Amino acid sequence: MDWALPPNYSTQGIVIDQLFWIILVITGIAFILVEGGILWFCLKYRGREGARAHYTHGSNRLEVIWTVVPAIIIAILGVYSAAVWQDIKSQSNRPQDALQFLVVGKQYEWNITYPGPDRKVRCPPDPEDPDRDPCRADNFIVRNQFHFPANEMVTVLLESEDVIHSFFIPELRVKQDAVPGMTIPIWFDSTQPGDFEIACAELCGLGHYYMQASVTVHSAADFDAWLAGQATAQ
Repeated sequence: MDWALPPNYSTQGIVIDQLFWIILVITGIAFILVEGGILWFCLKYRGREGARAHYTHGSNRLEVIWTVVPAIIIAILGVYSAAVWQDIKSQSNRPQDALQFLVVGKQYEWNITYPGPDRKVRCPPDPEDPDRDPCRADNFIVRNQFHFPANEMVTVLLESEDVIHSFFIPELRVKQDAVPGMTIPIWFDSTQPGDFEIACAELCGLGHYYMQASVTVHSAADFDAWLAGQATAQ
């Protein structure tokens, strides 16, 4: 069924795709049953010359069945969806040692802050000097270019400078709104090198249609080389 979705290159995408297909199959079956029933009743009870109408109170058993069965299915899907959401969104599952980036959306571009050797763009505040953040000293910013290594979990601290934007990389199954005044951490990986695109999936103004950035997933060695070259050029 790969033809129906963009190819998946993320470990998190496996369970997301499974959930998508489960919901699609269940709702597809429900659609066929409901629409098929409507067509069957339209044909069976269509107006015909000489036919007399028959009044019925309906069936309590059928009412219970088509109320209880969908309720059970929805409850099961809700529990399963909550477990998937917990796994990929809960802060308790956030990888603490992941390579860290800061991505700030603004009309109409993405600004990516890269870390230095400490692999972090922000550190917890120092109680003795709250204004000092040693993690920021060797950071650098690149506009509309997001580079990171394959086969490694990365964390993005997502922010917005003006309005609500949406950070969306379909092939990595990651999508998160960037909200002004908030820093939202998300984490994901890519199982292989490749070239993708960040698309803003939230209508953010007249220039929304061209708010995009390139995504380049490198091998570990290539990323280290690229990072060293960029740091030297700053």
